[in-house]
Amino acid sequence: MRSFNRLLLTGLFAFAPMVAMAADSAPSGDPEVTIRTEGDRTIQEYRQNGFLYAIKITKKGFPPYFLVRADGTDANFIRSDQPDMLIPSWKIFEWK
Repeated sequence: MRSFNRLLLTGLFAFAPMVAMAADSAPSGDPEVTIRTEGDRTIQEYRQNGFLYAIKITKKGFPPYFLVRADGTDANFIRSDQPDMLIPSWKIFEWK
């Protein structure tokens, strides 16, 4: 019986770091919000586990609006108040 208790205690000590690592990598329920200012606009980027899912743009003198993912997978964003209006994301020039 004593050897069983030692074996059980050793097993608990062996798996404790794995449980701690799993808790660190667990998805968080709160979004990460990045706020930046460009001229007279304030841009708030909302991320969940590193995935950008919404952008709130507030321009002085205008009501704020949200850009959300069109289909949830690619980088096509649409305005939440005008879902028929696609926001272009073309790359015209690139410098290296």
